[in-house]
Amino acid sequence: MTHPVDITDETFDQEVIQSNTPVLVDFWADWCAPCKMIAPIVNELAEEYDGRIKFTKLDVDSNPVTASNFSIRGIPTMLIFKKGQPVESIVGAVPKSTLKKKLDEIINLDSGS
Repeated sequence: MTHPVDITDETFDQEVIQSNTPVLVDFWADWCAPCKMIAPIVNELAEEYDGRIKFTKLDVDSNPVTASNFSIRGIPTMLIFKKGQPVESIVGAVPKSTLKKKLDEIINLDSGS
């Protein structure tokens, strides 16, 4: 079973910036109810997009530097990175269909279609 990888300020560059595949970073916190609502959706998508998009989670309370670097003001916020750059931002507990649409757009950009 594929789950999102927990990342930290220390591992962010290696796991996200240097990744050859697009990466979704789920910025969350333990006290955040909407974050807990969206977590099962992110887990399902990690399974569905295994090998095409890397899924990661970053706890903003434990890793304030990265959250600050990307001006994360509200959580949950999901940033999708491609070639080390954020290309998409999704804020709030959005439906699975909304996330899938964004992810498919990113993948289609990769395949040149």
